[in-house]
Amino acid sequence: MDFGYSIDVLPITVAALMTPEWIAQKLTLDPRATLLLLPGYCEGDTKPIVAVVGDVPIEFGPRDLRRLPEHFGRQRSTEVYGEYDIEIIAEINHCPRLELDEIVAIAQRYATDGADVIDIGCDAVGPWAAVGDTVRAVKDLGLRVSIDSLDPREIAPAVEAGAELVLSVNSSNREAAADWGATVVAVPDEPRTLSGLDETVDHLAQRGVPVRIDPILEPIGLGFVTSLERYMRIRCRYPDAEMMMGIGNLTELTDVDSAGVNVLLLAICQELGIRSVLTTEVINWATSSVRECDIGRRLVYHAINERVPPKHLETRLLTLRDERLHEPSDEDLEQLAHDIKDHNYRVFVRDGRVHLVSSGLHLADVDPFTMMQQLLNSGPDGHVPSNLDASHAFYLGYEMHKALTAIQLGKQYQQDESLDWGHLTQDETRHYLRRAHRKSDG
Repeated sequence: MDFGYSIDVLPITVAALMTPEWIAQKLTLDPRATLLLLPGYCEGDTKPIVAVVGDVPIEFGPRDLRRLPEHFGRQRSTEVYGEYDIEIIAEINHCPRLELDEIVAIAQRYATDGADVIDIGCDAVGPWAAVGDTVRAVKDLGLRVSIDSLDPREIAPAVEAGAELVLSVNSSNREAAADWGATVVAVPDEPRTLSGLDETVDHLAQRGVPVRIDPILEPIGLGFVTSLERYMRIRCRYPDAEMMMGIGNLTELTDVDSAGVNVLLLAICQELGIRSVLTTEVINWATSSVRECDIGRRLVYHAINERVPPKHLETRLLTLRDERLHEPSDEDLEQLAHDIKDHNYRVFVRDGRVHLVSSGLHLADVDPFTMMQQLLNSGPDGHVPSNLDASHAFYLGYEMHKALTAIQLGKQYQQDESLDWGHLTQDETRHYLRRAHRKSDG
């Protein structure tokens, strides 16, 4: 996109300290301007600026100036992104061991994170007398419910209370399935040989029972690849059948963060036309699986339907390393130390080191403790600088440690901003800017 531009340099060094009222007093607008772009850190009602610029549209740009190209027309297209057709069934494990209010709280969290169906997981010792009341309590939240049990003595009261899906049915309980009035998931009696699966599917079809087929995903080390081949074989055998995959068998039983595993399994499901996945959040490394599946199903749907790689489409699953890094050059940092006039401290990351820049000062080291000692000795005659009180030192220590974390993990560091942990990011208070506000007010 080609366009002309002008830059109005205002007499301030910290963009976040600009207010619309202050900008309105200092701004000189080029008469040819068709758009006014304000720094992303500027906040507040723009009415005072509107009174000065009239009908010229006003936008807030990115907080990081290096992201201007994305702002001006290079953003990812979102017009056709976000659709999905894979249903997430989120299991609450061992419900008989939980209090009802715990089950309700987990169900609400799962639904908020994107689950379409809440699965009530039973124990093998059954029957569980409270299963009907539990299903009703979750249904009363306005949520869809499934029941995970092989015991007809638990399944019958669960479907009577509103469960719409039964996990699972094989030769041990298929005779009762016609009486439930619910969709069921057909599983083999013996997963490795698929023994009994065809007979169960035929039995259910003859009785008009809606069915989904799950050949059972095996964990790594116990036949994982062979089990994937079984899904392909069943898809060929039943090209129009609804299918389900229990992806928790991999995420819960593999020592690796769950996001990447979830995306790969969802991609397999998308390509094979498997439109239901069963997941759960028991082990600590998988405690965001439902949300990961909600994001991941949109990613794989777009990639497969648009025939594009799932790259540069979705950053919320990049929780460890960032998509790209922007670092200032050594020349930029030296020039900044020469040009700035105030004694506020700026923290940067460059070439595996933490950098601290202020007026006439540029320190850098791989160890923030070493750099802090250098800073403490950087005042006149090797004394502590006059503007470095205890609270400011604590703040700088916090920021430098955050910068070191960014270096270690390959993340973008931006002073006074949260590190980007994808969908796990939590906004943090901009303490430096709040401190600067207090100084400017005083």
